[in-house]
Amino acid sequence: MNSDPLYTSLMVLLGIATGLLILGAEIAVIYLIYYVITLPMRRNERSRLFLDLLELGLKDGQTAENAIRGAATSNDLALGARFHILAAHLDEGKRLGDALAAVPRFLPPQIVAMLKTGERIGSIQKVLPACRRLLNDGVSQVRGALNYVLILTFVVSPAAIIIPLMIKVFIIPKYREVFSAMLDGARFPAFTTLIFNSGHLLVLAQIIIVILTWFLLFAYAGGPRAFAWSRVLLGSLPDWLHFHLPWRRKRLQRDFSAMLAVLLDARVPETEAVGLAAQSTANSIIQRRAKKVQALLAGGVKLPEALRALDNEGELQWRLTNALRRGGGFLNALNGWHEALDSKAFQQEQAAAQITTTGFLLFNGFVVACIVIGLFIPLIALINAMASW
Repeated sequence: MNSDPLYTSLMVLLGIATGLLILGAEIAVIYLIYYVITLPMRRNERSRLFLDLLELGLKDGQTAENAIRGAATSNDLALGARFHILAAHLDEGKRLGDALAAVPRFLPPQIVAMLKTGERIGSIQKVLPACRRLLNDGVSQVRGALNYVLILTFVVSPAAIIIPLMIKVFIIPKYREVFSAMLDGARFPAFTTLIFNSGHLLVLAQIIIVILTWFLLFAYAGGPRAFAWSRVLLGSLPDWLHFHLPWRRKRLQRDFSAMLAVLLDARVPETEAVGLAAQSTANSIIQRRAKKVQALLAGGVKLPEALRALDNEGELQWRLTNALRRGGGFLNALNGWHEALDSKAFQQEQAAAQITTTGFLLFNGFVVACIVIGLFIPLIALINAMASW
């Protein structure tokens, strides 16, 4: 062993440097996980801060455009570079809706559509509560991500593919040689043969799950931008999926109903109100169904009855009928239902996350159990054969 002090010092320094590199890599991975998981919350916080600035300016008697331009003069970077790009468009004389359309990644598309609707009725302040309610969805998304995106992507999925492959490539051939040599060319037991001959199917299933999980992670991290790209590639399929996922559908019902109530309270004609409320959801399926509602309204059908073309469950129709009997105050009348939809959507999303996580872990446990049983059955046969000697 080399006792040279210089050599010893170099080895100590090398050990310290290696430890620091490993620590730095771990910190980088942890930060990356934190960054990805909290993306929806940070996007929502930026949107919430913008809505607060907008509301404060409106309460001070300013126009929405002047309120934004005044906030941009502070050169505060809290709202990001896109806020200042938005202010630059307003400086060119554009209205708020047109400026927001020119900076599509600054706010979620639903909030942009809602603000445009507020601009249409001449009172942006009336749509701000609906905008804020939509931002609460980020809390549920982050909780769901903590349940399954992190676990499936960074912990379980890669190991579930690598371990069966290593067993199949490195262990099983040697295992078969030893078994055949010790038991005079005897074959593997039937269960072991079945498991290891179908191992490629198990690995393929794991690969499909991992690809799906990474796709969901991309959609989660990409947010509105990834959704816009998926629309370009897949057409209306993403909107169709959103409409048929139970928790997403309830949020779409909430957003449509809230904006419809605001518009009806503002005395917007029913046909136009339905169209604007559908646009506020930024969902093509809702918008397509809203056109059917508008056609029914143009044919003389009353609004609650016409809404059956959009809401098959009939709950919106029933609640709107009760609001009409009161003679106005649609938003206040539907507020309780909107909160109930929020709660149900949160429960359903968390239940889906838990079921997905549990199902995936059970499937991995089943695969591991099959591999272990398949390995131990030949061992038991060997032990029995050795005992009989």
